[in-house]
Amino acid sequence: QVQLVESGGGLVQAGGSLRLSCAASGRTFSSYSVGWFRRPPGKEREFVATISWRGGTTSHADSVKGRFTISRDNAKNTVYLQMNSLKPEDTAVYYCAARASHITDDARLYDYWGQGTQVTVSS
Repeated sequence: QVQLVESGGGLVQAGGSLRLSCAASGRTFSSYSVGWFRRPPGKEREFVATISWRGGTTSHADSVKGRFTISRDNAKNTVYLQMNSLKPEDTAVYYCAARASHITDDARLYDYWGQGTQVTVSS
């Protein structure tokens, strides 16, 4: 069992930065791949980024490539999403999710989810 808690969201102006954290409980967290997803207002949930259990493999959505970076610190049981050059279209509730298998951008394949953290980017 893995429990996930996101933090770090907030209100930021366009062009600004935020770093989201996904803190996990469970001593086997290091064996899980983790993904970040977001749900913009009035839209479907979408993939943002994912990272393998050791952190050696990552994948980012085209819409955030070059601006967002996913990383992890297994000693701290935490996965991060560094978000730079934020745009108003990045406004969404951001969720982290975990699965005990290889990385994927398919949200349906993740077993554990956090409660989400709101990111609002003003123009």
